[in-house]
Amino acid sequence: MSNWEEYVRTVEPYVPGEQPNQPDMIKLNTNENPYPPAPGVVEALKNFDTDKLRLYPEPTCKVLVDAIADYYGIRSSQVFTGVGSDDVLAMIFMTFFNSKKPILFPDITYSFYDVWADMLRIPFETKALDDNFQIRKEDYYGDNGGVVFPNPNAPTGILMPLSEIEDIIAHNRDVIVVVDEAYIDFGGVSALPLIEKYDNLLVVQTFSKSRSLAGMRLGFAMGNEKLIRYINDVKYSFNSYTLNQTALVLGVQAIRDREYFEETCAKVIATREWTKCELKKLGFSFGDSMSNFIFATHERVPAKEIFEALREHNIFVRYFSKPRIDNYLRISIGTQQEMEHLIAFLTDYLKE
Repeated sequence: MSNWEEYVRTVEPYVPGEQPNQPDMIKLNTNENPYPPAPGVVEALKNFDTDKLRLYPEPTCKVLVDAIADYYGIRSSQVFTGVGSDDVLAMIFMTFFNSKKPILFPDITYSFYDVWADMLRIPFETKALDDNFQIRKEDYYGDNGGVVFPNPNAPTGILMPLSEIEDIIAHNRDVIVVVDEAYIDFGGVSALPLIEKYDNLLVVQTFSKSRSLAGMRLGFAMGNEKLIRYINDVKYSFNSYTLNQTALVLGVQAIRDREYFEETCAKVIATREWTKCELKKLGFSFGDSMSNFIFATHERVPAKEIFEALREHNIFVRYFSKPRIDNYLRISIGTQQEMEHLIAFLTDYLKE
């Protein structure tokens, strides 16, 4: 080994979902929205002034921050934006999780949390979900260096009641609590109102799922003004120009079109509920997902076998080879037509 390799910061990286590119595929493996972005996004892109690309974007992202604040009825000083919620969460980890005490998050959850913790040398402890894949709020009462969890959780899709979230926050007033709401728009109740009551709460959301902009990379956090200032201090010390000119323009259009947003969310929810009914008929079981995916196991056929059969027929879902969940499939909700195709394939396959 060369001497320089002794000083490499080695980490076990996050493994994103497969991104196949085939014309006849049904892609249900990365929780993308099956519907296009809002019409205003399309128009803004067609009319975008490309001369702006020779200029640096405005570093405070004011136009997008103001639009988000207006949509949610909060102050612009309570909003932080980043390159997808992954960037936002990473900035939060760097800013607030700096004590010698471990941060806490579930054992079955978004698998980037432990990657960031390892990379940034943050001690952490995972708290086991119960047998129904529910977070036990009492597990987060002890002494710690911070708390982070998704709601609904990923990859389970299980929604935690707002009363239990508030209980966790109330038991952790001396550390930062982060509620990662990537999927909240598909049937959940946001913890956002609690930011006025608790100065240690950050609510993180994304444009990737409910606003159909996964390819644009836009995320944001909302919280107490002091928290937002601290995150911005870290951002400006790391990369002042996080969002590009195109992202700022398109993000504004996406957040402003409330009617289209609500319409597409309603379609995803309706198809999700239909899919739940059909999967149950086929012998699948799952928790009551309130996200844009279903985390399901079959009564007799192993998940990996079903995953490989689907893949051979260009239907892509997500399989995790991990303890406790290695017999589950995470199935993103596509269009009604795509889900009908999935169910038709499974009906034939499971008869064999």
